[in-house]
Amino acid sequence: MKLLKLKYKWVNPVWMILGIGLILSCSVNADPRIAILNFELNDITSLPNIPEELTRTATIKPLLEQAMTQIGNYEIIQINTEAQNAANSGFGYLFRFHEVAAKLGKQFGADWVIVGQHSNPSFLYSYLMAHLINVKTQNLAGSYDIELKGTHDKVMERGLRSLAKKIHESIRVN
Repeated sequence: MKLLKLKYKWVNPVWMILGIGLILSCSVNADPRIAILNFELNDITSLPNIPEELTRTATIKPLLEQAMTQIGNYEIIQINTEAQNAANSGFGYLFRFHEVAAKLGKQFGADWVIVGQHSNPSFLYSYLMAHLINVKTQNLAGSYDIELKGTHDKVMERGLRSLAKKIHESIRVN
């Protein structure tokens, strides 16, 4: 086998090819980077925005982050509340305008952004509504609605596991 002379050193071409291959494979197989924004509460009950519902809605983001890391190799990107509020021109803005949410995700180095709402039309049930946005294309990659029957912690955890599975499948096929 011939050796290449590169500036005072002899390099075996096989080692050079293996080194380049290793560098390229690391960047190609990087874990997807996901930013999960704080979910908004859309409470349309006769007693809207009671502290219990606000607290329950605040738990969605950390529980979904946990569910996503348990289901796949995802790097969770944190977007601070101030940056999210600055990008959000009003209730549901980031949920409706995917390109704005994608730009926010891009600022923080995310590949995917999950924007969600917790819709509460009744004291008996509620819905987790989430959009998966591809940061690179700025397009909606998935839209999900999960019905939660009841307000117990187990109901929320089960719903978020279901949501995480659906999001994982969408990312896998895209």
